[in-house]
Amino acid sequence: MIKEKIYIFDTTLRDGAQTEGVDFSVEDKNKIAKVLAEIGIDYIEGGWPGANPVDTEFFSKPLNLNKSIFTAFGMTKKTGRSADNDPSISSLINASCPAICVVGKAWDFHVKTALEIKNEDNLENIKDTAKHIIKNGKEFLFDAEHFFDGFKSNPEYALDCLKSAYDQGARWLILCDTNGGTLPHEVTDIVSKVTKVIPGKNLGIHAHNDTENAVSNSLAAIQAGVRQVQGTINGLGERCGNANLMSLIPTLSLKKSFTDKFDINISKEKLSSLTECSRLLDEILNRKPNKSLPYVGASAFSHKGGLHVSAVKKDPKTYEHVDPKSIGNHRNIIISNQAGRSNILSRLEAYGVKINSKDIKVQKILDEVKEREFSGYSYDGADASFELLANRLLGKVPEYLKVESYDVSVSKSDKIITKANVVFLIDGKKIKCEGEGNGPVNALDNAIRSNFKKVEKYYDFFSDLRLLDYKVRILNTGTEATTRVLIESTDKTGKSWFTVGVSPNIIEASFKALIDSLDYKLYKEKAPANLNEK
Repeated sequence: MIKEKIYIFDTTLRDGAQTEGVDFSVEDKNKIAKVLAEIGIDYIEGGWPGANPVDTEFFSKPLNLNKSIFTAFGMTKKTGRSADNDPSISSLINASCPAICVVGKAWDFHVKTALEIKNEDNLENIKDTAKHIIKNGKEFLFDAEHFFDGFKSNPEYALDCLKSAYDQGARWLILCDTNGGTLPHEVTDIVSKVTKVIPGKNLGIHAHNDTENAVSNSLAAIQAGVRQVQGTINGLGERCGNANLMSLIPTLSLKKSFTDKFDINISKEKLSSLTECSRLLDEILNRKPNKSLPYVGASAFSHKGGLHVSAVKKDPKTYEHVDPKSIGNHRNIIISNQAGRSNILSRLEAYGVKINSKDIKVQKILDEVKEREFSGYSYDGADASFELLANRLLGKVPEYLKVESYDVSVSKSDKIITKANVVFLIDGKKIKCEGEGNGPVNALDNAIRSNFKKVEKYYDFFSDLRLLDYKVRILNTGTEATTRVLIESTDKTGKSWFTVGVSPNIIEASFKALIDSLDYKLYKEKAPANLNEK
């Protein structure tokens, strides 16, 4: 059986840019477009030339996007003037791209209420715009805005809007669920009816996520006949976002009900770039990645329950629907009070520690984890602290930073001043470190790292260390509340690690997490041990 091709259309740089708080620079757009092209996305919609300076500059010269089709976005001509004389259409024609996607109303309610024109005028605007753009040698795509709501209201008119573009030679007619309120069974029903009038090979789907059904609606539309699917990286988009291509692409590539019938232009090799692509967008937007994203999220293949971990070690298919490596992700075994011996063994194996599964030390580590979690610790998101704990109990971590004492003071006159003093005992010598900061943790961090020039033994290891994030959680209420602190650190490698500290005193909890972060850095870089006499 000959498989039909599904075309992938990415609108991260246009529809995704409408997300609250998102503003792409030209450089950002170039980076993202290049990655999408390397993956093999069929259409890359770059924005609206003429609408703002960034998009105008972005379309000012051709981009080398391999086989991806660089696409501009705009709207149909205005009533009362021809497409030849509409400045916004001219900006589209003059853009350095081979394809243009034009949005037009397909809901008679919007034609009357938003545009305040007659239904016939709207059809003429679609027809004239399509004819003019195609005459100028551009591939024409028609975004039928509010199509599903329009079809429910007046199916004959909604179809007339499609035909006004199709009869002029439009390559694609995109059925848009603009308000995001259509459900999968409705999409199936409506698309099936549309394909009796317009061939599926000319139809696409653009779904919004307002009922958490954008991906489901897109897959339903494909099954019902459309052959182009639109979406964004990580589901970026205004309100609740768009269909998430990071979920759609793996589903189309790995699920038998789709792979038996369809092909996409993304190879298995390029599929493994999806996780990296997802996290690149978050990095550009300076956002923390959503761990819970399907396929590409850090928790997508995380296993916490001991029974689950035991089964996964025997055969990953017991609790994983696809191989995480196929999309560039990896399996993550969580350590918590729900862990079993299998969790501990799996994590030690990941650290390169070889140990007999019946070794009494395995149970010792498990008991220690559960006891600590009872007192407030959580190793769920603090892998570095767990790695240190386990290897200390195995006798594999030497002593590095022996703290003899520390204190923190906060005073205010004209401004608040926070000072910290830490005394270390290193190689039998007392090393006093002092520092100031904009808070207790910052002051402690500055005291330790800025003064370690006094300790040449460790200073070089900390020269590239940075604290990325600091989170505090109060575990119970009242004056004797227990505090949990989580610190994220990084260095020149770009990799980050998480450490945890717990205490009724927020300063002590912070200090524990901070020292763990420093010890972890020394341990991973095989720093020399502290030679204090035992």
